[in-house]
Amino acid sequence: MPIEPSEPSDSRRKLVAGAVDMIRRRGLNATSVRELAKHAHAPLGSTYHYFPGGKTQLATEAVTFAGDLTATLLARQLEKGPIDGLRAFLRAWRKIVVDTDFRAGCPILAVAIEDLPEGEEAPRDAAAAAFTQWSTLLSASLRDHGANPSEADRTATLIVAAVEGSVAMCRAQRSVEPLDQIGEQLEVVVRSLVRGA
Repeated sequence: MPIEPSEPSDSRRKLVAGAVDMIRRRGLNATSVRELAKHAHAPLGSTYHYFPGGKTQLATEAVTFAGDLTATLLARQLEKGPIDGLRAFLRAWRKIVVDTDFRAGCPILAVAIEDLPEGEEAPRDAAAAAFTQWSTLLSASLRDHGANPSEADRTATLIVAAVEGSVAMCRAQRSVEPLDQIGEQLEVVVRSLVRGA
């Protein structure tokens, strides 16, 4: 039985984390607020208390939370250099697909590709912001280590797109091989651009 949080902010964080997990497993459109509350072991009423904007608000905050969490990990590793950042990014996604037996992928991608109702595009906007945040971090690290700005931007976009696509392939194939292959090739690309890699 899960331990109930003692602080209201803990309950709110629990709902957001639960939404991240549901979205990365099932997508946004296949998940209801009732299911999100049940998955997070939270009363349905508390979900609407903390998220008066309903599913759209909760999903937007979940995507932002997941994007920021990944950005924090990436930024910390990029301080050591772009190769370390790339490897950490790959390890994080590899761990997710393996630990969930290929049942979960990236909640950012899941929201980005869904057909959202008109006027409820905030979760997709949050997904776009997360992708931009990751690419910006990668590009800055590449530039700091010798890549010219246009090469750095293109390579950062390539990294994010390749990793996201390979995570989807891993889930479909129930194998980490696509992610491992992409990782090897991306490392070759990054090493060709940066000094002392």
